[in-house]
Amino acid sequence: MRLKNRNPYVAGVFYDGEKELLKKQISWCFLHKVGPGALPNGIVKNEREVISLISPHAGYVYSGPVAAHGYYYISREPKPEVVVIIGPNHTGIGAGVAVWCEGEWLTPLGRVEVDTELAYMLVREGVAEKDETAHMYEHSIEVQIPFLQFIYQNNFKILPICMLIQDYETSYELGRTLAKLLSNRSALMIASTDFSHYVPYSEAYKKDSLAIEYIIKMDAKSLEKIIIKEDISMCGPGPVMTILEASKNLGARECKRLCYATSGDTSGPKNEVVGYGSFVIIK
Repeated sequence: MRLKNRNPYVAGVFYDGEKELLKKQISWCFLHKVGPGALPNGIVKNEREVISLISPHAGYVYSGPVAAHGYYYISREPKPEVVVIIGPNHTGIGAGVAVWCEGEWLTPLGRVEVDTELAYMLVREGVAEKDETAHMYEHSIEVQIPFLQFIYQNNFKILPICMLIQDYETSYELGRTLAKLLSNRSALMIASTDFSHYVPYSEAYKKDSLAIEYIIKMDAKSLEKIIIKEDISMCGPGPVMTILEASKNLGARECKRLCYATSGDTSGPKNEVVGYGSFVIIK
C-alpha cells in the first residue's frame, strides 16, 4: 500500500517556496536584529537538556526571528530521534486531537519521515485519532519543519499532532500519555503557538506577559485560567499546556524565555500586532 505523504500547503506564502531562497530566508531569521544574531554553528553539548520548545508559527518575515532563538538553542545539542510537533487547528476540520500516522512530510528542503510506530502507539492510548484531514490545510506544524531541516537536515522523524480541542483536561491527558511514550526515547516536543492577535502593541505586551508568567512557572491550569479571564487571544494554549504537563512528567526543572516580540518589532506596524514567544523547557 502506498503511504500518504503531505505536500507543503503554505510554501511560497508563509515561507519561501524555493529551496535556496528558503535557506537564505531562514538565515535572515537567525541574523535579524530580533533574532539570536548568529547562525547555528554546531553542537557544543554532549547531552541533550531540552525536553520541549515553544515556537511561533506566523509567516517567517513576522515570527521567524523569534522562532530562530529556540532553534539556535537546540542546534547546540545532539539531535533527537523524533520531534513531536503539536499545533493548534485553525481550520476547524478533522478530529479533536488528530495524528498524522504514516508517510512523509515534504517541504522545499526535502522529506521528513513520520514516526509511524509512535503515532499508532498514541492512537491506541485513546487520546488522539488517526486523521489526515485536520493537517491538510493547517500551517502551525508545517512552518516548524524547515527550521528543523535547516539545523538537522532530514534524518530525523516527526510526530505531527493537531489540536482542535484545547481545554486543560484534553491537554493534561495528552501530555501525560506523551510523557509515558517518550520516557525512553530520544525526543523533542514542540508546541506551536502565537500569542495575542491583532491588538495594539502595548496591549500585546501587557496581556501576553500574564500568560508568559504561568508558562515560566510551568503551571498549565493557571495558564488556562488567565487566558480565559483576560481574554488573551493565544491560538495554541492546548499545545503549550500539553508540553508543560508532558515535560514535568519527564523531569523538567525550568522553562526559559528566550525571546518575546511582536510583528511590530520585526516587520509590521505597531497599531495592530501579533505576539510571538520562544521558550525552552529543560531538565
